[in-house]
Amino acid sequence: MYKGFPLDIVLLALVAGFLVLRLRSVLGKRTGYERPPLPEQQSVGLRGPAAPVIDGIVEPIRARPGRPIPTPHTAVGQALARIAEADRNFDPVKFIDTAEASFRRIVTAYASGDLTTLRTLLTPTVYTTFEHAITARSEAGETHTTEIKAIVEASIDEAEMLGDHAVIVVRFVSDQENFTRDRTGQIIVGTESVTEIVDLWSFERSVNSSDPLWRLAAARSG
Repeated sequence: MYKGFPLDIVLLALVAGFLVLRLRSVLGKRTGYERPPLPEQQSVGLRGPAAPVIDGIVEPIRARPGRPIPTPHTAVGQALARIAEADRNFDPVKFIDTAEASFRRIVTAYASGDLTTLRTLLTPTVYTTFEHAITARSEAGETHTTEIKAIVEASIDEAEMLGDHAVIVVRFVSDQENFTRDRTGQIIVGTESVTEIVDLWSFERSVNSSDPLWRLAAARSG
């Protein structure tokens, strides 16, 4: 995805046709059903729930299946530790839960054209991009349908502190029905079949802000 935010950000042009294509990329790349086994990884250990003690030895906290948290010795784990140092309320396990909830809400709101919901969950520039794409879709007489059947994986791929802004890139692997119909009802993009889709979404927030919400700052197919 992003090798140093803000590369590959989907914000660089507002030409209607380009916007429609970029917004469709938010819905991900279809990969079929081949899924490699998910490694069982330990949590970062940043103010999560207390680890159990067995025979006087602290056992590592395990992340939920499909929700791995980078270990402290990794570059991403160290970046998460820096975010936690700047924001004493940050917990990577809770962040993944929040990011997954936002993913569901944003995908659904984009499909239905719910700009009110999108305004609260996107950065201003990304919101403008979504708004133009939804308007172009409406003017073309197209309708979009997305139904998330399951989120197979939600994992942190990258993390970084940029001044007072924390940026975290999340990889979502989901099973979806995802398609667009033209004004005649014909499917022109996607399929009614359940398909595995991979998305890479970048969330950001100011660690000095009283607003706890992480907003979508960029998105592309994985």
